[in-house]
Amino acid sequence: MSHPHPELKAAPPLPEGGLRVVALGGLGEIGRNMTVFEHAGKLLIVDCGVLFPEETQPGVDVILPDFTSIRDRLDDIVAVVLTHGHEDHIGGVPYLLRERRDIPVVGSKLTLAFLEAKLKEHGIRPRTVRVREGDRRGFGPFDCEFVAVNHSIPDSLAVAIRTRAGMVLHTGDFKMDQFPLDDRITDLRAFARLGEEGVDLFLTDSTNAEVPGFTTSERELNPAIEQVMRTAPRRVIVSSFASHVHRIQQVLDAAHQHGRKVAFVGRSMVRNMGIARDLGYLKVPSGLVVSTKELEKLPDHKVTLVCTGSQGEPMAALSRMANRDHMIRIGKGDTVLLASSLIPGNENAIYRVINGLTRWGAHVVHKGNAKVHVSGHASAGELVYCYNIVKPRNVMPVHGEWRHLRANGDLAIRTGVDPERVVIAEDGVVVDLVDGRASITGKVPAGNVYVDGMEVGGATEASLKDRLTLAEEGVVTVVAIVDADTGALAEAPDFLARGFVHDDSTFEPVIPVIEKTLATAAEEGVGDARQLEQLIARAVANWAFRTHRRKPLIIPVIIDA
Repeated sequence: MSHPHPELKAAPPLPEGGLRVVALGGLGEIGRNMTVFEHAGKLLIVDCGVLFPEETQPGVDVILPDFTSIRDRLDDIVAVVLTHGHEDHIGGVPYLLRERRDIPVVGSKLTLAFLEAKLKEHGIRPRTVRVREGDRRGFGPFDCEFVAVNHSIPDSLAVAIRTRAGMVLHTGDFKMDQFPLDDRITDLRAFARLGEEGVDLFLTDSTNAEVPGFTTSERELNPAIEQVMRTAPRRVIVSSFASHVHRIQQVLDAAHQHGRKVAFVGRSMVRNMGIARDLGYLKVPSGLVVSTKELEKLPDHKVTLVCTGSQGEPMAALSRMANRDHMIRIGKGDTVLLASSLIPGNENAIYRVINGLTRWGAHVVHKGNAKVHVSGHASAGELVYCYNIVKPRNVMPVHGEWRHLRANGDLAIRTGVDPERVVIAEDGVVVDLVDGRASITGKVPAGNVYVDGMEVGGATEASLKDRLTLAEEGVVTVVAIVDADTGALAEAPDFLARGFVHDDSTFEPVIPVIEKTLATAAEEGVGDARQLEQLIARAVANWAFRTHRRKPLIIPVIIDA
């Protein structure tokens, strides 16, 4: 299995007739999926998503892929192909289109509808190309064929990209539910046909590569959801992703069966379910869905609310209910159904919400205590099935953290793929398919680009480090009035501390340290205020660490007396 090396250099020019593949996100992480294909001087992009921040990234709204390596080649992009409508695959599109408005965006009906609603908020009208499974379209030197795959959102597609360098098959996010709610199964006949033709490079979803066996069918959740609707004494509050149409369909059907009315809560939920209903992906029995106003008039056992916030997001409806910061007051006898996964990294936030809801008397039903969630991704058994059907010449696992990519690569090898032809790459690593062989040839920049309010890329790793320091260690401002002639303190300095353990006497011991620093500086002829500020900052920081084992952010201010 070929692995990336930290000492990789910039990639050499692509050989004539070769195909270059660079993931700018989605490898080594679950989120911000974006893969750039280069052939014959043109670029084709598959997906452009966002990653949601962790607790170590305070104040960040979302994280984008790094567009640096394609910025001077925006005019060479022939299309952006979207495999499905989840945020981690479409959330970055508005930011890419800001850089070039008229890039054609290719996707299925539901995916484009979700994207257009999102772009409207950014004031962008995209050039769209609607495709469906079975379609074949040319974009520059790339001939794309679209294949139906089953996932936790309807209308998902895999894409086969034919070029003179060979054929790539990209699964997108997929699983092989044999009894999907919309009867649209992953098209293994098409996978087999493409395999017969010859797949030179197979990009496969790695999210569940460590999970043995097969992913459970969505239909197997019906009994647990139905039981909640049947036995809950009062209201049922269901939380799910705002794009999980299949799961919400099951909730609507069960509510209807037990004579409950349903209201959608939360802007994204109301918007997406409206779109899904209008396009016929969500089938709503007449009279079932009502406004929250109308719900208030109904007895509690006739009420179901469907809201966002299943990942513990602080601003989403469910977290606000747990914090008593929402018009819906959770109380004794209410049942909360968390119909979703625990995305790695969100566990603490989710348990915080579960505890909050339980405290107000709610009964919380979640993946840990009932069968109310199945994954949207293929487990090891399904992946192996695909390798055996497709018989790819080269394999590049995508969509997953390191452990997932490695597990997926191992599965490919066990089905007979040459270990030398299984490429484990990470974001920014350049993989070239030349003469039928895929190999790592270099790397391009692929850092995190933070969106902070209206600012894109303004927050850097350094500024986040400052934020963490402020959060964990506090801040100390030192105001020193310095005699311009002697370089000594004209009076005792003032200390303003926030979030740092202190009382009035805390900083007395540091005054001689500052005096000594200034005396040394005067002897060495350092009189520049900026340099003095840096010297004082360092001296106070060292003192704070020695005496308090703390590393506050020090802000020195020098005033000439």
